[in-house]
Amino acid sequence: LQEKKIFMVQGPYPTIRSLLRARGWVERKTPSMSRHLEQHHGNQKKQQLETQSRDDADEQGEASYLVRNRVPNFIWTSYLGAVDRKLLGQDYVVNHYARVGAFTTKEGLCLSLQNLPWIEQADPNTFFPRCYLLGTTGEQEAFMDDFRLTAARSLLKLALEEAENRFVGTQQPPGSNKGPGECMELGLSAGTCAMTLNPMPSAAGPGPPLYAHLVEEALEVCEQHLGVLGHQDIDRGTPFPCRTCIDWDCFLQDYYCVAHEGARLALSGTLQKRCQDLLQRLEEQLPQLSMEGKRNVWILKPGAESQGRGKAGGSGGHTQAPNHGGVPPSLCSPGIVCTTRLEEVLRLARGCTALSVRQGKWVVQKYVERLLTIFGTKFCIRQWFVVTDWKPLTVWFYRDCYLRFCSRPFSLHSLERARHLCNVSVQKWYKTSPDQDPRVPPDRIWSNKQFQAYLGQLGQADAWHQVMVPTMKAAILNALRSAQDQVGFRKGSFELYGADFLIGEDCQPWLLEINSCPTMSPSSVVTRRLCANVQRDTLRLVLDRKDNPTCSTGAFELIYKE
Repeated sequence: LQEKKIFMVQGPYPTIRSLLRARGWVERKTPSMSRHLEQHHGNQKKQQLETQSRDDADEQGEASYLVRNRVPNFIWTSYLGAVDRKLLGQDYVVNHYARVGAFTTKEGLCLSLQNLPWIEQADPNTFFPRCYLLGTTGEQEAFMDDFRLTAARSLLKLALEEAENRFVGTQQPPGSNKGPGECMELGLSAGTCAMTLNPMPSAAGPGPPLYAHLVEEALEVCEQHLGVLGHQDIDRGTPFPCRTCIDWDCFLQDYYCVAHEGARLALSGTLQKRCQDLLQRLEEQLPQLSMEGKRNVWILKPGAESQGRGKAGGSGGHTQAPNHGGVPPSLCSPGIVCTTRLEEVLRLARGCTALSVRQGKWVVQKYVERLLTIFGTKFCIRQWFVVTDWKPLTVWFYRDCYLRFCSRPFSLHSLERARHLCNVSVQKWYKTSPDQDPRVPPDRIWSNKQFQAYLGQLGQADAWHQVMVPTMKAAILNALRSAQDQVGFRKGSFELYGADFLIGEDCQPWLLEINSCPTMSPSSVVTRRLCANVQRDTLRLVLDRKDNPTCSTGAFELIYKE
């Protein structure tokens, strides 16, 4: 008691309990546990778990009973609301901050990063797929503009792809590969070249060609947009060009026919050159041009959620407009949905009666179409970091992380969740499909060391340390700085977070979300080891380092201190 080593744990954290007891700390049971101890204090042996040793159980139970009315010096809990505010004296350590929803919910992160250019000389479009809130009129209109512009750009890419396919069919034998020299010959950068010369496999069959006016309309809109981009400031309210110069409903329906139903485009040599030149200039202005692909896929998310909550459910993607003009039931229930149709998103925003939608708690975000896959399978990275102070902001990055795989091969022609949502909370509902590459691990988890070895096999051995890790660090810091003024600061607190990243074809990481209270429940051999390690190193960081500033912090490295 004199050493102030009383702790309280709320939630399934056996590793934290074990590590603290090994340090000589005594657990104060949560209120329900304390009542249990008091009721049976005269018969301690009957209270203990069968898995504990009887002597240790007696000693721990007695000690816990003695400190039942003491304020704990260290609190580890699943969420801050579970802690009695009376316990949060200035001298006590707790593993959460208040009001972190400013960056740990999808809605909060979206709003905070919109303000980043006003705070830092950083562009969120370089690391965070563009995102909109459906419940506000201005945001919904901005999304509609973005969807239409993306469709126009996608049409130009599809037109170039078709022209190139015709050229390959007449000039090259089947299966021949193009070299990087063709990118230079066509005047395209590496990213645009990957989109046009190495298209996604197409399910489209031969169909009647559409008139060239569709490409002309897309060129007109994109050229006007390029003019606006050259004069825009950092305000999100950049005016949208040509809102009424074309019939957007007809344009989108024609675009859907080309992108999703196999209709063909007629493209003259002059139009082909204009498409190439315009995409090249747009790429200089739009950091997300390469990753956005050609199918205009967007992802709908419950804005107030994190940690994969609400993501389990139906397995079907929404690539067709629903029948009878109604909202698909899965769109009105909590969960994440991928879609390629503007009408579906607007039905959700306007027609769904779900309270979270009416209150603006849904976000729509551009899906990363041009992503790096492993053995043809989508994956994402769970990256831990700890904030030990907000004034000054102090951030520690964990050098170890893990990858989570989907249970079915990646395809943009099928938008089912098993192919597109990597979260363990989603994938646990699916069995591995028969067409999955057998090299994908059965438990669908890799360590970062395994990933680095894989990159080495691809000839990208330096990509992890030179591109991915620095970009993930920068993205995390930018997210924290954008929300810093909104967080409830308290000395003595700390918090462990889990950031989720996708990796683009060019090895560029894209931040998806940041989770408060990332799961520590092991789902594989890899996570059993890494989750135990990160909890051990977190205690080193927030407890041991107080008494010994030079002690080991394990795999944590200090990446920022104001």
